[in-house]
Amino acid sequence: MSSRLGKGLDALFIDNLNFNEAKQNNEEIIDIELKELMANPFQPRKVFNDEKLDELAQSIEKHGVFQPIIVKKNKSGPGYYIVAGERRFRACKKIGLTKIPAIIREIEDQTMAEIALLENLQRENLTIIEEAMAYQMLIEKYNFTQQEVAERVGKSRAHITNALRLLNLPKEVQNLINENKIEFGHAKVLAGLSDNDQIVDLALKISNENLTVRALEQMIKDTQEKEQKQNTKVIKEVKDIYIESLEEQIMTKLGTQVKINVKESNGKIVIDFYNTADLNRILEILNLLEMPLQ
Repeated sequence: MSSRLGKGLDALFIDNLNFNEAKQNNEEIIDIELKELMANPFQPRKVFNDEKLDELAQSIEKHGVFQPIIVKKNKSGPGYYIVAGERRFRACKKIGLTKIPAIIREIEDQTMAEIALLENLQRENLTIIEEAMAYQMLIEKYNFTQQEVAERVGKSRAHITNALRLLNLPKEVQNLINENKIEFGHAKVLAGLSDNDQIVDLALKISNENLTVRALEQMIKDTQEKEQKQNTKVIKEVKDIYIESLEEQIMTKLGTQVKINVKESNGKIVIDFYNTADLNRILEILNLLEMPLQ
C-alpha cells in the first residue's frame, strides 16, 4: 500500500487481502445474502464496463470469490453498505449467486468515501469525470482542500485541479469523456475554452475524426487567428464608416473638400482651398482669422 494514502486508510483498505491474510489479522469473514447489500452511496464510478464485468463473473463462476468484499452495517435500518468490492457483488448477481464472502467493519462515512475512491483509482477503473466528481465530493462534503485531496489519493495537486476543471464542461462533452471517446489530454485543452458551442463542436470532431491533442491545439489556434483577423477587419470597417461620416460633416461646414487620413495612433486632416480668399473664408468659419491674408 502506498505511503501516500491518508492516515489510517492503509489499515482499512484491504482490497488485496485474501482469506488467509484476513484470518491472520483476526478478521472474521462471513457469507452475506446479496439481497442484504446496498451500493456504496459514495461510489465514484458511474459506468461499469459490461464486458469486464462478464469476465469477472465467469472467473467467479469457475473459481469462486477469492477476495472478500468490505461492508458496514446500515445504522438506520437493515442490511449492509458495500464499502469496497461492488464489482464482485455485481458479478455474483450476474451468475445468480445468493451469497458473497464479506468482512464487516465499523467505518465512518468520510473514510468510506475515500476507500471507494482509492479502490477504483488503484485499478484505474474510473473515468476522469468520475474521478473529478469524487474529488469534488470530498472537497464539498468534508471541506478538504485540493492539496489535502491530492495527499489522500496520492495524486499531484495539478492533477486534482485539472480534473475538477472538467466538471465545467458541457454535459455532452462529459458524456463523451465517460464513454472514452475523448481523452484527458483533449479534455484539458477543451476546458481552457469559454464558448460552450465551440467546445461541443470540437469534442464531436475529436470523437468522429480521432484528432490528436496536437491537432486539436492547432485547430483552436487557427480558429483564434481567423477570428482575430475578422475582428480587426470589422473594427477597420466601422472606423472607416465613422471617418467618412466625419469628413462629410466637416465638408458640409466648410464648403470644401476634406480628407482625414488615420494611421495606428496618429493621422492628419487635409482641407482644400482654391485661393487666398477661400482660405480666409475657411479660417473665419473656424474662428481662426485674426488678420485676413492678402
